[in-house]
Amino acid sequence: MSDAIKHECGISLIRLLKPLEYYKEKYGTAFYGVNKMYLMMEKQHNRGQDGAGFASIKLDMAPGERYMSRVRSANQQPIQDIFAQINARINTSLTENPDYVDNVQLQKSNIPYIGELLMGHVRYGTFGKNSIENVHPFLRQNNWMHRNLIVAGNFNMTNVDELFGNLVELGQHPKEMADTITVMEKIGHFLDDAVAKLYKQIKKEGYNKREASPLIAERLNVGKILRKASKNWDGGYTMGGLLGHGDAFVVRDPAGIRPAYYYKDDEIVVVASERPAIQTVFNVKYDDVRELDPGHAIIIKKDGSAKLEQIQEPTVRKACSFERIYFSRGSDKEIYQERKMLGKLVFPQILKSIDHDLAHTVFSYIPNTAETSFFGMVKEAQNYLNKRKEEQILAMGPEITRKELHEILDVRPRIEKVAIKDAKLRTFITQDSSRDDLVTHVYDISYGSVKENDNLVIIDDSIVRGTTLKKSILKILDRLSPKKIIVVSSAPQIRYPDCYGIDMAKLEDFVAFKAAQALHEEHGTTKIIKDIYEKCLAQLDSKDKDVVNYVKEFYQPFSAEQISKKIAEILSPESINAEVDIIYQSIESLHEACPNNLGDWYFTGNYPTPGGNKVVNRAFINFYEGKNQRAY
Repeated sequence: MSDAIKHECGISLIRLLKPLEYYKEKYGTAFYGVNKMYLMMEKQHNRGQDGAGFASIKLDMAPGERYMSRVRSANQQPIQDIFAQINARINTSLTENPDYVDNVQLQKSNIPYIGELLMGHVRYGTFGKNSIENVHPFLRQNNWMHRNLIVAGNFNMTNVDELFGNLVELGQHPKEMADTITVMEKIGHFLDDAVAKLYKQIKKEGYNKREASPLIAERLNVGKILRKASKNWDGGYTMGGLLGHGDAFVVRDPAGIRPAYYYKDDEIVVVASERPAIQTVFNVKYDDVRELDPGHAIIIKKDGSAKLEQIQEPTVRKACSFERIYFSRGSDKEIYQERKMLGKLVFPQILKSIDHDLAHTVFSYIPNTAETSFFGMVKEAQNYLNKRKEEQILAMGPEITRKELHEILDVRPRIEKVAIKDAKLRTFITQDSSRDDLVTHVYDISYGSVKENDNLVIIDDSIVRGTTLKKSILKILDRLSPKKIIVVSSAPQIRYPDCYGIDMAKLEDFVAFKAAQALHEEHGTTKIIKDIYEKCLAQLDSKDKDVVNYVKEFYQPFSAEQISKKIAEILSPESINAEVDIIYQSIESLHEACPNNLGDWYFTGNYPTPGGNKVVNRAFINFYEGKNQRAY
């Protein structure tokens, strides 16, 4: 994606179902779980670059022995940093205590991090706070083992103020109004309540306090705690949690907005944000990895039993389509095919833009993440040419000469690697984004790859703000002297904020919004802007769940083609010689390509939760009032 937008966080949870001695004997190390967690986090590194965290719990430790460990990092290479710290602790312990080397029980008792229950998190912060305090997992400590709670997730809540207020009404004093804190404290409150009730009940049965502890662990109903805690959550979430005594869970939102997958055999239970991470790290087949259903949780008890349980009533499935377009790794079998389909389905618009002149058209892509949709686009171009060749050959009949036949068969799509990103320069420029002259050199071009007066088709994952296109890419591509530059987005126009995880919070950041605003000014219809503002304002404090997204009216007077044309005008630098055309995927084709991930609120404004409509209206109010702030 040439425009950098925030990614999605990723979580991993591993429960070792055998004693650590088993893994030492079979795999040669008691650190099997730690090693697998490192791989799980690296395989989801695409989801988080701001920070990383790791936590582990050791089962059945004696009082006074440390059973929980956590390490977090907000360094430039956070995953490497935390595992460097872990390995340093492990290696130092083994070096200083040679008797630990072959004694797994001594390792478990004395070396941190090597528990049976492990959780990892890679973070891409949506609020720009990259300090260590904002890195998951979060820890809620208590001297009662059952009340210790470790939480990590991939989520954003739209109603943090409401959740914060609920905690205050319960008599709590949360340290800040952040969704991570409010969610953890909400779970923690009902966890405390459940433990207290169980203790009273077990005490009445005649057990003393010490005898009650294992019985509480056995009887604790994690599903019931999650149902109470998540009752008023409005947002997209995949939330993982570890309890101090050894229970664990991962819960998914009712609309399935955020992804979650799991695998179980007789050695491990593993849950992650992406299927390929599990497939690769544990060498299992595609069909063996299951998707966690929306509104459900996988709950793993201390005894190793795992079950699926409905936590909230599932709503209409609105799994995030951006996961398929960009965020998730393209190595997933379904995602790979879907991205190719996105390239295929946008080809008819490309064909119209180049006036069917494939002989004088070069196809390429920017950035590398758009490569798979590029393959789909080129394959469809080949299919089109094959059909045309067949018609030409049949029309010429048996009198066709060998030379004529080869002239027809030799026509094929022209494919070039036109632009290459200079990653080091890009990293340097981010320190001062005002240096426009440097920005124009972020990409190098392959001189001679395009003939003068050719059409040049460049496919991208999506076009969000268009800043890099205007300041860098189009200027550089124009040096090749093409007649026309067609920039293709495999995603539709991004028109609305995302409030469920992606950092797309301000309407005025979107080039589609700027284009619609410009069209209103041209058509003399700017009065509608004030009308929308007043409608949004009227329901700003509404508690009604039937809040309407009035921002849809902002785009309603114009077709997608009109907005795309205006976007091309806005993004075309004054000095450019080539004609510029911008093509976006249609909503219908997006749904055809990604039939199981119909979450499209950033394109259509059809939010899957009431909080989404409140956020988009608040974003419009901020725009109208000139407030440069987030809407959630």
